[in-house]
Amino acid sequence: MDVINVLVTMPFQALLMEKLSNVSPRLAVTQHEARTPDELPEEVLSSVDILYTQSALPLPEAAPRLQWVQLHSAGVNHIVDTPLYTDSEVVLTTTSGIHAVNIAEYIIAQMLTSGHHISKMIEDKSQKHWPRKLDDKPSESRWERYVPIELRGRTLGIIGYGSIGREVARLAQAFGMQVLAIKRDLRKLTDTSFRLEGTGDPEADIPVRIYPIAALHSFLGECDIVILTMPLTVETDNLIDAAALKAMKADALLINVSRGGVVDEDALVKALREGSIGGAALDVFREEPLSPDSLLWDLPNLILSPHVSGFTPQYDDRATDLFAENLRRFIVGEALINTVDRERGY
Repeated sequence: MDVINVLVTMPFQALLMEKLSNVSPRLAVTQHEARTPDELPEEVLSSVDILYTQSALPLPEAAPRLQWVQLHSAGVNHIVDTPLYTDSEVVLTTTSGIHAVNIAEYIIAQMLTSGHHISKMIEDKSQKHWPRKLDDKPSESRWERYVPIELRGRTLGIIGYGSIGREVARLAQAFGMQVLAIKRDLRKLTDTSFRLEGTGDPEADIPVRIYPIAALHSFLGECDIVILTMPLTVETDNLIDAAALKAMKADALLINVSRGGVVDEDALVKALREGSIGGAALDVFREEPLSPDSLLWDLPNLILSPHVSGFTPQYDDRATDLFAENLRRFIVGEALINTVDRERGY
């Protein structure tokens, strides 16, 4: 019985490492924390068959036995220029799906924050003053400042109907929203990525319509809220440009949790300043961390967060659950979950 050497470069706790070792007696699982390939010992790389890492990707010739890399991230845009990605046939898999729950909850939180004017309430609290109208000092009333926009009956547009988009759709349905979606491949509606039990929309039953990307502008014109949950690829770079923003409703809300590069930030600043869309919430940016000089900071109708929507204390638990299942599949010759298609870029 051949031994399969598995190397983990992440700082997983002992119980999580034990979970991986318990998958099969054929596995020899070792841990060597590393952020770059230079931090990996040559003698370890020469015998590794499976690698779990975030970014410590060796040159193909340095790991001649390497068959499969499980990434600690949902996206691959941070490794697309590495020789292991461009010049090898090593199988790549991602953790797509493990943070669908927390990112979906973040999106719902931003929808409610915007609709119920939570930012204005926090601002007024800091001023120790509630708006009111006095005969001698006409000003904005509480009604004018705080009247909410209900989610029920509104149309939610999801661009990128993967694991995150499908969990948002499930939650939005509970709020009584109508869901529309854009999906790259309309021939493959079933979701085969990692999914927590009871979450998502695996058969794509929730959207009332699913559009191709070619129908982007007509899709945008239908939506009250647009969320971006697609990967960053050549096709999606600057997808939300000036023309796309112009196609949106004047009071529409845009939420981006995917990658900053899918939005033309200059065009977004202009649209928000001119009021051609209602507002936006961004968790990702073209350059991170966001520069103090960025014009995005000073826009009152824009909520910013520092790429934290994917944070969850359950991340490593779920990641190792996924990796353990993929290890089992690898041993018995079954298809791995979340295999990367290099041509598509995800």
